[in-house]
Amino acid sequence: MKRLRKPQVAIEVDEDCLERYQKFTAKKAGLIIILCVFLLVVAIFAMNSGAMELDPTDIVKTLMSIGTEISSVVVWRIRLPRILAAVIAGAGLAVAGCVMQNNLKNPLASPSTLGISSAAAFGANIAIIVLGAGTVQSSSTQPIIVNNPYLVTSFAFAFSMGATMVILLLARMKSFSPEAIVLAGVALSSLFAAGTTLIQYFAESVQIAAAVFWTFGDLGRAAWTEVFILAVVVGLAIIYFMMKRWDYNALDNGADAAKSLGVNVERTRLGGMLVASMITAVTVSFLGVIGFIGLVAPQMVRRLIGGDHRFLIPISALMGSLLLLVSDTFARTIVSPIILPVGAITSFLGAPLFLYLLLKGGKRS
Repeated sequence: MKRLRKPQVAIEVDEDCLERYQKFTAKKAGLIIILCVFLLVVAIFAMNSGAMELDPTDIVKTLMSIGTEISSVVVWRIRLPRILAAVIAGAGLAVAGCVMQNNLKNPLASPSTLGISSAAAFGANIAIIVLGAGTVQSSSTQPIIVNNPYLVTSFAFAFSMGATMVILLLARMKSFSPEAIVLAGVALSSLFAAGTTLIQYFAESVQIAAAVFWTFGDLGRAAWTEVFILAVVVGLAIIYFMMKRWDYNALDNGADAAKSLGVNVERTRLGGMLVASMITAVTVSFLGVIGFIGLVAPQMVRRLIGGDHRFLIPISALMGSLLLLVSDTFARTIVSPIILPVGAITSFLGAPLFLYLLLKGGKRS
């Protein structure tokens, strides 16, 4: 009789575990569906919002290529690229912050707090001011033109990679705590901000205007070419991160535990930081500095579903897309027809959460 009871108990435990696992995954699938629905609703609202009012019928006709010439210009050249840029860039910044927080084992790590965004902006300023990659024109709809976006992207990427390498070297030093790494990122951010100020100080007034306007996060400068490049980079990066999802889960338990499971910790961290920096560099070079999305989105999702990167990465991408699209729509409509810099809106959103995390960390210590 005893031999028969043991397998029965084991089967009951397995069924209970299976039921709890199904509820666990169903909650995450439900969150994905909810975020997709919210993202679709906000995208439709954003498509309707603006100086020119369009009802849903006009938008549908325009998307089917049977609308008026004016509605075609508004939808295909202005609003649709802007909305897609918000969705793609928000997803990219969010997954970049998610992977950085895992690789550095620091919840405050993100492209903005580690100085990578400032480094990319410094490189872009060199390309625009020193090498003449950006000019100003009299058009009110597109006052800034980046003559050579690939040059700006290359410089932004090179300097962001330099900042990334410094952060990785500091992370490998035994005496550096996660808090010290963040402080090092703040120091790097100040260093590159000072460099940017010096470059702008010796520039002409027109060049300063172009550089300052470029620094403001603005999704309106994204045309279809920029949207396509962003989509390719962010899409490939998300695929790479999803392929490494189990390695990131192992890293959550510490480097020693990950090594015992066969994870090449150094290669995983280097690859993750390189790809995350590439997303940041491309996004900043095309759209300007958009802070705190990489910090806020993964932290919000982590508190909802935990740290399982099988779900954390895709849901963080959706959350980042939603946050940036909501922020941009708010920036376009709050004092319409004036359009506020979306970077300022995301900072207003992210700064309180950043202070909340610092206060929560202080209570734990």
